[in-house]
Amino acid sequence: MTGTARPAPRRRASPEKTRPSVFWPLAAIIVPAVGWFAKIEISGAEHLPAEGPYVLAPNHYSEFDPLIIAVGMWRMGRAPRFMAKESLFRVPVLGAALRATGMVPVARASSSAAAKQTLQQSEDLVTHGRGVIVYPEGSLTRDPDMWPMRGKTGAVRLALAAGEPIPVIPAATWGVQQILPRYGKLRFWPPRRRVRLALGPATDLSAFTGPGATGSANLIAATDAVMADISALLGTLRDEQPPAERWNPSAHGQNETGRLDA
Repeated sequence: MTGTARPAPRRRASPEKTRPSVFWPLAAIIVPAVGWFAKIEISGAEHLPAEGPYVLAPNHYSEFDPLIIAVGMWRMGRAPRFMAKESLFRVPVLGAALRATGMVPVARASSSAAAKQTLQQSEDLVTHGRGVIVYPEGSLTRDPDMWPMRGKTGAVRLALAAGEPIPVIPAATWGVQQILPRYGKLRFWPPRRRVRLALGPATDLSAFTGPGATGSANLIAATDAVMADISALLGTLRDEQPPAERWNPSAHGQNETGRLDA
């Protein structure tokens, strides 16, 4: 028959989803709860590896969008693991939950300790065939129009740390601002607002591998490549052209929290 669209082939869930784990009770609570707020439409699921390590790099413009990413990842057959502040791992109960789900602590400030920790984290992802979600912006975007701002190097640093690079999958969501505006209040009504999640092919980092891969200039350039892919995905979702230059908080008198520097 001509003119009839064929449904996309169903993805096979990875063992990390089908094998009993702490993610099961969490998913039983979180998936229906998020389903009240959002009707998630996913495109580009074929770009997410069905197994093996990866780094997912999404845009970040609402405190609610990590829940959209987590549910989307679960629906695509992979367990959602995030980078989390190292201090959270020392909190009773919460720390145990983070470790049980395989969350990845953010590297310490000391450069030598950070490099060693990042290498170990990268090797762990490869050894266990896990993925991790890293927000390259590090915080909610400060761009007035909610385009991705300048990225930090954590995602590519993790991807390039050990031997063969781990694929970095760019991702973008749009519509979450209708549920929880940036620094706003959660909107319970109307339910099931349309939210789109798009994944793109892994960013080509081949030019940034080899000797000097973890050098500052190289990591910044690789991060720019990832941010360009994220911006392009978001532009497709918004049907708009991303700005040629990304928002730089420090150039606008803001620190990492978005507050004005003294």
